[in-house]
Amino acid sequence: MNLKSRHSRVCCWLISLIALEAALARCAIAQATTDSKDDKLAEVKSLYTKYEYRIPMRDGKRLFTAVYVPKDQSQAWPILMTRTPYSAKPYGADQYRDIPGPTPLFTKAGYIFVIQDVRGRWMSEGDYVNMRPHNPAKKSPNDIDESSDTFDTIDWLLKHVPNHNGKVGQWGISYPGFYTAAGMIDAHPALKAASPQAPVTDWFIGDDWHHNGALILVHMFGFMSRFDHPRPEPTKKFDATFDFETPDGYEFFLKLGPLNAAGKKFFKGEAAFWDEAMQHGTYDEFWKARNIRPHLKDIKPAVLTVGGWFDAENLFGALEVYKNLKRNSPKTTNLLVMGPWVHGGWRGEDGSKLGNAPFNAKTGEFYREHIELPFFEYHLKDKGKPELPEAWMFETGTNVWRKYDTWPPKTAQPKIFYFHSGGKLLEQPPVESRKLKQQADDYPSDPDKPVPFLESIATGMVKEYMTDDQRFASRRPDVLVYSSDVLESDVTIAGPIEASLFVSTTGTDSDWVVKLVDVYPDDFPDPSPNPKGVRMGGYQQLVRGDVMRGKFRNSFDRPEPFEPGVATPVKFTLQDVCHTFRSGHRIMIQVQSSWFPLVDRNPQKFVDIYSAKPADFQTARQVVYRTKEMPSSVSVLVVP
Repeated sequence: MNLKSRHSRVCCWLISLIALEAALARCAIAQATTDSKDDKLAEVKSLYTKYEYRIPMRDGKRLFTAVYVPKDQSQAWPILMTRTPYSAKPYGADQYRDIPGPTPLFTKAGYIFVIQDVRGRWMSEGDYVNMRPHNPAKKSPNDIDESSDTFDTIDWLLKHVPNHNGKVGQWGISYPGFYTAAGMIDAHPALKAASPQAPVTDWFIGDDWHHNGALILVHMFGFMSRFDHPRPEPTKKFDATFDFETPDGYEFFLKLGPLNAAGKKFFKGEAAFWDEAMQHGTYDEFWKARNIRPHLKDIKPAVLTVGGWFDAENLFGALEVYKNLKRNSPKTTNLLVMGPWVHGGWRGEDGSKLGNAPFNAKTGEFYREHIELPFFEYHLKDKGKPELPEAWMFETGTNVWRKYDTWPPKTAQPKIFYFHSGGKLLEQPPVESRKLKQQADDYPSDPDKPVPFLESIATGMVKEYMTDDQRFASRRPDVLVYSSDVLESDVTIAGPIEASLFVSTTGTDSDWVVKLVDVYPDDFPDPSPNPKGVRMGGYQQLVRGDVMRGKFRNSFDRPEPFEPGVATPVKFTLQDVCHTFRSGHRIMIQVQSSWFPLVDRNPQKFVDIYSAKPADFQTARQVVYRTKEMPSSVSVLVVP
């Protein structure tokens, strides 16, 4: 055998060995996961007996409800309930969930766990209504809403499930978070504690499907393609698949065509809510009725609202529940927890990092052990007295938990960063200068080549985009960049961000996207280990970004066109942050007019965008002014 052949055989052997080791490692991980799940399931079966009920509501419809009752009858237990459109499965009295409560900690602590299919979903009777509007004036048994269904469920449980202590708690993440918020309204007297987590509150202004009137396309399309299917009668099975037939979401959505025709084209006309939403392109009664915020008043249960700083879906909802309780229900025990989490990431993840952003702490574990469980133990069992501040916020950048007696902190002071020539971001407002012919910056906006929200290829709303490196965007000619000097000391921003732009466009409508970015030092070390070869020197971490659909700049229900070429103020609020820009870093603001396919394309022509035709889409020239009279800026709250 010659040397070349021997070398080839050795290489093949090494490759095979490496592949075998990788396969064994994957099997070990899978086995560990299975063992963990099996262990949890065995524990639940050893400690609880499961029952299934069809609980009658006041209008006669019956809601499928699974109830896990502790086998230990030596004491009375509180009831902890979640109501969900995502299924109370597994179905069958002898089929158990491995985690029937919020976390395994609750399994050990002991509760009567209740999981209910909401009206019209899965095994429950009735018709399903997305974000069913609250009905404050119920005059007959047929006047129902999610508040009344929650009340009727609790009332039935107290009468029919033995060995309870008379206290009920409710919790839920995302859509179940909405049902938790709805259940707090006109609550049953036994409901003592509620934890709406990432709750949906308003689908046009800031949650899920729209931000400031702009459609969050990739999220709504992806979700409704799985969720928005007809269910004529109770069922244990539900088709939740959709094939994009390509991994490239950018290209898929470019070719989508008119949005109001997409339901028929891709969903076979079965996505009723998608089709209905596409007929309501403004903040009309259809959307206003689904805004639960005005009804969050005179709330009796203690409330623990939970959200994630990097929740791409319902960051708005968590902050809005807290704010509206603060304003309209001041006597309520109203607590807020915000961690460095993605949507629901606090339930099962350790929360130590997101994408390339490290948080240097197992924030999820801390929340589950020291905040969530103690809250319910105190209010439902009278155990302990948790030292929970009104606002327990994780401060990214420094990566520490902060306790505040209100949010935003009382000590936070306003600071304004102004756009200047040369891409500078300064605290000094601009002044008139005869040396500059035009104190403005301009860029092209082509809806056929929109700015992507991701550098990678994906069809969905990749959760890591909330901390992704923005260098791919800042180098494009259709993105404006303004950067501070290198910071000599830490700057901590705590609260909402106000964007105040003075702009003009050659079109009659336009989107305006503002992003707050943390620029790392050029010598910032790479992760270790670093299997993906990430380079962190000069990393531009997205801290917060949001969009304003320009035609809604003065009113969400009465859109107005831009007058081409005329300078116009556009002001909007980006959601809160709690982030420290460390010394040696820089603060950056990016401005652009597309963010695709996260946000649907604006034709840059004043039309009903959902029915816009290809001919309606046009390139526009965008101008951002930075003069003494028109000082484009962002305003933040800074903690001393």
